Amino acid sequence: MEIRIDKLSALDKDDLFRFEVANRAYFEEMVPTRGDEYYEFDRFLERHNALLEEQSVGRTSFYLIRDRENNIVGRINLVCEEENRFDLGYRIGRDYTGMGVAKQALKLLIDEVKVSEIEEVHAKTTSNNIASQKVLEKSGFNRVGHDEECFSMNGEQVNFVYYSWRNA
Repeated sequence: MEIRIDKLSALDKDDLFRFEVANRAYFEEMVPTRGDEYYEFDRFLERHNALLEEQSVGRTSFYLIRDRENNIVGRINLVCEEENRFDLGYRIGRDYTGMGVAKQALKLLIDEVKVSEIEEVHAKTTSNNIASQKVLEKSGFNRVGHDEECFSMNGEQVNFVYYSWRNA
C-alpha cells in the first residue's frame, strides 16, 4: 500500500473524528482508552483545535497517514519531550494493519527527522503490542527498558516497553 504523511490541519476534523470513532474498540485493545468524552464531537473538536495550536508553536508535529485515495489510515506524531528529544506516537486503523503502513509512515517521519535538529526520539508501547514492537525494532529503535509495575488493560496485565532512536 502506498501512503503519505500530511501535517494535521483544521480541515481534517470530520474525517479524523470518523476514523477515531470507527477504530476506538480496536485501539483500546492495545492502548489505554482516551475516555468517552473524546468521542463526543464537540469535545473532540476542542482537542483537535488544541493540537493545532500546539503544532503552530513548533514543538509538536501531528501527521495523518493517508492512502492514495486520501483516506486516513493512521496517525503518527512527534511531541517535544525536551530540547531536541521527542516522543513518538502512532496508531494504524484496524483495516490497514499487516500492510506495512506503520513501517512506511515511520520511515517517512524518520527521513524528516534525519534532516532536522532532533537528536533523539523515544517511543513506548504496551507489552502485549508485539506488532508495534517489531515495527520500532525494524525501524532502528533500540529497546531501552520496561516498567516493572503492570496495570490491567482489558483484563490483561501489561506494562510499558520503552524504545529510543538517535539521529546519527
